[in-house]
Amino acid sequence: MDRLTARDPRVAAALRARVRGEVREGEGLGRYSTYRIGGPATVLLPAGPEDVSTALRFAAEEGLAWFALGLGSNLLLPDDGLDALVIRIGKGLDQLVREGDRWRVGAGLPAPLAARRTAEAGYAGLHIFVGVPGSVGGGVYMNAGCHGGDWAGVIETVTVVHETGDTEVLAREGVPFSYRRSGLSGRLVVGTTVRLRPEDPARIGEELEEMYRWRREGTPFNQPCCGSVFQNPGGPSWKREGGPRTAGQLIEAAGLKGFRVGGAEVSPMHANYFVNTGDATAADVRALIDHTCREVERRFGVGLEPEVKLIGRWGEYLNRSEQ
Repeated sequence: MDRLTARDPRVAAALRARVRGEVREGEGLGRYSTYRIGGPATVLLPAGPEDVSTALRFAAEEGLAWFALGLGSNLLLPDDGLDALVIRIGKGLDQLVREGDRWRVGAGLPAPLAARRTAEAGYAGLHIFVGVPGSVGGGVYMNAGCHGGDWAGVIETVTVVHETGDTEVLAREGVPFSYRRSGLSGRLVVGTTVRLRPEDPARIGEELEEMYRWRREGTPFNQPCCGSVFQNPGGPSWKREGGPRTAGQLIEAAGLKGFRVGGAEVSPMHANYFVNTGDATAADVRALIDHTCREVERRFGVGLEPEVKLIGRWGEYLNRSEQ
């Protein structure tokens, strides 16, 4: 095969001959994004971990860029799509198996579903993710956290596929977890083993409902968005005394709630959520991010750092996972 790009139809044809899963050409990525934004790409829907290994080995042989995609939260995909092999981690990698107080969890399982199922069985630890709109693989990859916990706090092992297609099981001690990072760049998470603590199902259920209520009432969870757009300011240089401190408070204090660029809007409910009102493009969202950064810097002298990952046309985050 001549040197190809991921969008060449011959790539899809060659990959179909090697995997059990489905390969889709010119697939709109908006259907795989919580923003409902994103142009076309060649997408593999793996039937199991072996398809992931095959796909990454194939990409390495052909010199193709690749991108792992789970439920598509916390990212902004480009309007013109990706010239990369997109590996969509979902069904086929969504198992949940209990082995005592250990659970084997597939990367494609939605984190809220893992939270509810383990809680219903009387185990706490993943229940905190009931309102987090992402996959298990993405949560592990970025060490997602909320309500005082994170994935690093429950993980025993992580199963990854290297860019070469080789699979490796890493012990927790071998993964350099830090705040919202796993250090697994260049590897694709296909599963994890977690150890959870037994707890009264009724008590966990009460906690679940309280956390879900907080999400429902405090964030625009029923509109297309990515979650929080900006990190909260922090670090040793953050000396602000009084006044707005979080990213959302700063944006609201700058008078930007409800501000729009095209179809993208700063949510009137929570200023650190930018929503797609129906016809937003990635360019609209990016312009709204840039405008917000300028206004907060001008008003308060605070530089906001995006938490949302800007993919593709801005030169970021190919050959990695955003599951």
